Amino acid sequence: MSKVWLITGSSRGLGRALAEAVLASGDNLVATARDPAQLADLSGRYGGQVLALALDVTDEVAAAAVVDAAVRRFGRIDVLVNNAGYGNVGSIEDTSLADFRAQIETNLFGTIIMTKAVIALMRGQGAGHIIQFSSVGGRIGPAGRGAYSAAKFGVEGFSEVLSKEVAPFGIKVTVIEPGGFRTDFAGASTVLAGGRAEYAETVGATVRFQREYDGHQPGDPAKAAAVVVHIAGLDEPPFRLLLGSDAVGNVEKADAARIKADREWRAVSVSTDFEPGETRGALMPWEKKAG
Repeated sequence: MSKVWLITGSSRGLGRALAEAVLASGDNLVATARDPAQLADLSGRYGGQVLALALDVTDEVAAAAVVDAAVRRFGRIDVLVNNAGYGNVGSIEDTSLADFRAQIETNLFGTIIMTKAVIALMRGQGAGHIIQFSSVGGRIGPAGRGAYSAAKFGVEGFSEVLSKEVAPFGIKVTVIEPGGFRTDFAGASTVLAGGRAEYAETVGATVRFQREYDGHQPGDPAKAAAVVVHIAGLDEPPFRLLLGSDAVGNVEKADAARIKADREWRAVSVSTDFEPGETRGALMPWEKKAG
């Protein structure tokens, strides 16, 4: 049986590649973007198989309206893909609070808003799959990505809680963590601000890397889309899924370093528990008794 998908940020990047793959597979699609005119070619090619709608994911009223329109048209929503997002580069010191709020509103609150808009529907259906596009930046905090990583780390934690709460209703949750893919995410979609000279070796290095990386990313958007369509058909999809060799390599190194640090500091970590018969003010592991 064909599925009904709702994809945010369908006009470009990985969202566009996924929209194309979903429609090519024969499934129905609610494709959304801030400017639905950018989706006109999908409607022209696929006719009634696609419903193109305007959506600002930070607007909860608009989110509810899109879900209602999807149900009126197709009767249900089987897969929600929270893909809409962007990330600017700049130091935390130089990133304005307005820019922080804007990135977190889109990347984190947009995901929360859209997720909440479909939970009751999927619970009533007794089935559904919520796919959250996070990032390697949701597992590793690179210099210059303070706002973006704050949002994506939030998506990861939110989704982990969500998966435990909705599993009894037959709703699956998958967090996708892409590395670098050849989309415009590293180009026109990103504001690169190296900032003051003091950050030349940290944030500046990220900016230089981003400029050189654009157009040379290892990831193929069409292959990423094929993987997402595949996992949406699995009875037991993964909760987290890295995409791209760079994502795998970088996260493996970061996770190994994190485990190593936890082990090195284990004695200090567990020393904060009460011991049987211990009184308050006991010496800590690094303290030595006088004499």
